Amino acid sequence: MEFRTRKLVKPEDLNPGGSLFGGQLLRWIDEEAAIYAMCQLNNQRVTTKFMSEIDFISPAKTGDVIEVGLELIKMGITSITFRCEARVKQTEKTIITIDKIVFVNLDEKLRPTPHNKG
Repeated sequence: MEFRTRKLVKPEDLNPGGSLFGGQLLRWIDEEAAIYAMCQLNNQRVTTKFMSEIDFISPAKTGDVIEVGLELIKMGITSITFRCEARVKQTEKTIITIDKIVFVNLDEKLRPTPHNKG
């Protein structure tokens, strides 16, 4: 798995309990996965289709640097599927794992279309 993106956890990223808000982390993951899908498919028109069960394993705190890692696991006819892990860079402690994130390749009319990258 390649860890491609890093984010700094800032006070505005925290939940009331003082740890990284899960929704913020999912936003970062979705953005990184979309960019990766765009690069792999050579198309800026992609959309998130599916995220499997999300497993929050440990918290992150203010000042932590988060690394988002993605691994290509499948190329479908119109889709691309990744596995994801986010971890704290300093400790390499896993924060979250997602076994499957699926993106769909879209045409100019925003309809699923074959990507021919398989």
